[in-house]
Amino acid sequence: MSKPLKDMITQTLRDRFSGIDSACVVDLTGLDVVRTHRLRRELRAKQIRLEVVKNSLARRAFKDGPLESLGDSLEGPSALVTGGASVMDVAKELLRWSREFPQIKLRNAVVEGDRRLSTVEQVSQMRGRRELVGEIAMLISSPGRAIAGCLQSPAGKLAGCLKAMAEKQSETAPEAAPAAS
Repeated sequence: MSKPLKDMITQTLRDRFSGIDSACVVDLTGLDVVRTHRLRRELRAKQIRLEVVKNSLARRAFKDGPLESLGDSLEGPSALVTGGASVMDVAKELLRWSREFPQIKLRNAVVEGDRRLSTVEQVSQMRGRRELVGEIAMLISSPGRAIAGCLQSPAGKLAGCLKAMAEKQSETAPEAAPAAS
């Protein structure tokens, strides 16, 4: 491949992956065309993009960017998977597909430009943004709920006792009325 062609492809990859700071790498060797097409179609429906990359050109394109550590780890046939709501969702989807098609080999992932590489399995077990926001909201509201529960508890017990006394009195009142006549 000539140097101008390499430069052009590198620039295309740099443009395509600019702004992307999270990605997963998989190896699709052994997957036939029909299954590969089905995998791509299903991932595309979930806004996830799977792209086979040439390792040396990907390394050049990712240099000095958030995906640099991922580029350095590329070996053998590699496909880069990006998109989705979060990289955790992408990893969970890839894990699901690897169970259906054991030929898919899950490799490494980069989460939000972190220089440390993680395996796709590790990333799939991480909590996503939605789960973390929900957990924070629960922790923020927890003291208020506890106080509200304490305040409502004695009143609830008192109301239950009054209701039981009223029901007991209404049960005894009709029986007493016929005996008096």
